[in-house]
Amino acid sequence: MAEATLEHVNITVSDPAATAERLCELFDWHIRWQGTAKFGGHTIHVGADDNYIAVYSQDGLTDNAGNNYVTTGGLNHIGVVVDDLEEAEKRVIKAGFKTHSHADYEPGRRFYFHDSDGIEFEVVSYQPS
Repeated sequence: MAEATLEHVNITVSDPAATAERLCELFDWHIRWQGTAKFGGHTIHVGADDNYIAVYSQDGLTDNAGNNYVTTGGLNHIGVVVDDLEEAEKRVIKAGFKTHSHADYEPGRRFYFHDSDGIEFEVVSYQPS
């Protein structure tokens, strides 16, 4: 059997269109598909040609799950790899988000931010600084 790869992650957001637009602006992604989804919801697939994030909402109904780092089955963060960490951080700040938890570690460098729905993103680069 060939090695498995991750195709997508599906997250619930308050406004799929706004989230998809923001992710396209931040990471140069594109909308792959959108339409009706499970339980009468609406989903937009945003990302690259071979992997994506499905941003989902069910008629605007959402519930904040709290601190996922202590919730079994919770989503802790979504990791995104970029070539230019400084440019990515400029885009994130320009979009109105605060970056935090900057770190250099072997083999890369990273920072984190929370989007308007409280979803944490880790932005990492494996390019030499």
